[in-house]
Amino acid sequence: MSKQWVRFRDGNTIRFGTLEGERVRMWEGDMFTGATHTDRMLPLADVTLLMPVHPGKVIALWNNFRALGEKLNLAVPAEPLYLLKAPNSYLNPNETIRKPACDGKVVFEGELGIVIGKTCKAVAERHALDHVFGYTCANDVTVADILNRDASFAQWVRAKGFDTFCPLGPVVATGLDPTKLVVKTILNGDVRQDYPISDMRFSVQQLVSLISKDMTLYPGDVILCGTSIGVGSMKPGSTVEVEIAGIGRLSNRFE
Repeated sequence: MSKQWVRFRDGNTIRFGTLEGERVRMWEGDMFTGATHTDRMLPLADVTLLMPVHPGKVIALWNNFRALGEKLNLAVPAEPLYLLKAPNSYLNPNETIRKPACDGKVVFEGELGIVIGKTCKAVAERHALDHVFGYTCANDVTVADILNRDASFAQWVRAKGFDTFCPLGPVVATGLDPTKLVVKTILNGDVRQDYPISDMRFSVQQLVSLISKDMTLYPGDVILCGTSIGVGSMKPGSTVEVEIAGIGRLSNRFE
């Protein structure tokens, strides 16, 4: 059964629950293991939504969509190409993406995030989905000018690791078929990205399986699936939104 899980601040306490229309049902225990629902319901308008999980690590894919890879004339990768987003980059829904002190073009990258629900190490592809809890929206914000500024060293971590450069949310949705999902990125009301997850070079199952052979994945870890055509720059004062039907719309200002 599909559910939309949220983390939220209720007064001074961080809780988790599920969305039911315009209300949140509180759950107790651990979201990934043994959560039990309660009868307590809160109006959605009365709580502050946080990132739906707090990842130990966020893994971000490069060149994982055929359309963008072909547009950029990139070689087809033999294995997933990825980096890590720094924890200081994590950002809640509706909070502000901050312009770094350095100069450079800041770009949005709307993406699907895979949320791990069960510890997995070297998991077989046929069992990979058993370790996926659900899916969320993400914005892999990047200072594009930094990436290849130094010819001797591609600065992936710095370009993508600034404070506030990894918004996540607003929910983790369970029970979805990722191959049917479509990612839309909207800048100041204009749709800039509109691409199908079915165009991924490496499927959800392949990503979880292959990456788990490199490093153990833990509950709450997030794999960003990469992005496709339509990536663009944003100027301070902009609002950028990442929308995936069945998950919702992740909205952040850029200042």
